[in-house]
Amino acid sequence: METIRQRIAGRALPPGAKLPSVRGLAASLHVSVTTVVDAYDRLVAEGAILSRPGSGFYVAQQAAPFALAEAGPKVDRAVDPFWVSRQSLETDDGTLKPGCGWLPPDWFPEESLRRALRTLSRAESAVLTHYAAPLGLLPLRQLLARRLADRGIEAAPAQILLTESGTQSIDLVCRLFLEPGDTVLIDDPCYFNFHALLRAHRARLVGVPYTATGPDLEAFARIVAEARPRLYITNSGIHNPTGATLSPVTAHRLLKIADQFELTIIEDDIFGDLETVPAPRLAAFDGLNRVVEIGSFSKTLSAAVRCGFVVAPQPWIERLADLMIATSFGGGRMTAELVLHVLRDGGYRKHVDGLRTRLAEARSRVAKALATLGILPVLQPQAGLFLWCRLPAGIDAAALARAAMERGVVLAPGNVFSLSQTATDLMRFNVSQMSDPHVFALLGDCLAAQRA
Repeated sequence: METIRQRIAGRALPPGAKLPSVRGLAASLHVSVTTVVDAYDRLVAEGAILSRPGSGFYVAQQAAPFALAEAGPKVDRAVDPFWVSRQSLETDDGTLKPGCGWLPPDWFPEESLRRALRTLSRAESAVLTHYAAPLGLLPLRQLLARRLADRGIEAAPAQILLTESGTQSIDLVCRLFLEPGDTVLIDDPCYFNFHALLRAHRARLVGVPYTATGPDLEAFARIVAEARPRLYITNSGIHNPTGATLSPVTAHRLLKIADQFELTIIEDDIFGDLETVPAPRLAAFDGLNRVVEIGSFSKTLSAAVRCGFVVAPQPWIERLADLMIATSFGGGRMTAELVLHVLRDGGYRKHVDGLRTRLAEARSRVAKALATLGILPVLQPQAGLFLWCRLPAGIDAAALARAAMERGVVLAPGNVFSLSQTATDLMRFNVSQMSDPHVFALLGDCLAAQRA
């Protein structure tokens, strides 16, 4: 295969040229005919050559020459909710990414995943080839029901729908409840992809200021009464980006307001396993009456294993299952089986315990290092990945992020999280992605350049 690739790259075999016969190439390379047949089949599969039955093999038309400018992220696009996501996803593993929202590869339970994959390779054929049932793999939903009970959320397996991600879960709920033009209440600041997802549904967004104990209740009550939002989307456990924790008093009063105005709440709880002390859950206080609980495993197990879930009243789950069939037909049974194997592995609990300890150490270390640069946390989170920090006076977060990106570092400026665009001097830092001291040196250089 490499011999043919080199001849094509060197133009010894231009597009349309006929390749040597199987027997001829086997003789010239001193390999078996079977080896050449296998090589040609693989080159056909990857599109390098074409097979013409009865005629032979020919060089395919090649793609346009690769431009080096296309290799890097598009730093000139607007610093909007897509900016951080695109920079984080498009850059390679060598790029420093304190602005992304996930753990580094070596923080995930790789050995547990490999054990589960080996087990799946020996599973019955249906596990590897069949669609999942409409609600998803029953044993995993049963296990999730027990895990939810540990957080005070009583849900039967029939109240749980497996999805491909937390984002798909929220998308399905939005499809169920929203019509174009409906109002949705979000925290300000909040996870930036909420903005993008809701705008894709053509919703009208209204923000409520978020404090150290939850949304500002006075503003929440006023906005709900005036704007009559159809949905409220929030994090209760570990808030993204602030790291704040919902208090029981705030949760109780918030639910009374929601009940008064028949407001449905989506509680995104994808960071729940990272908590050291479980925070109040709106779904637990509400009894899954008007609160929909969302979860996934991308933050603790693997971002590559796409498995999320929705917990809701059973009539809603049935309608969500129909929507899922309409939009994606069936969930990933093999992925669900993989998650089930890992969760049943005794190593997962130890892994999560270790993550909490490791993140606590990282938060302390990173906060001290940032303080030497004049970057200070707005609050000290009890758990999680993030520090929500205020930059030194006169520093614009978006400009700092652009300057850092030009030097190979992805940052998350505050206004991508803020609907009101009032977080100009704020930045979210992922402490798990800041073990390399070059991050702080580069930040220092970029800050100095902005001051100059």
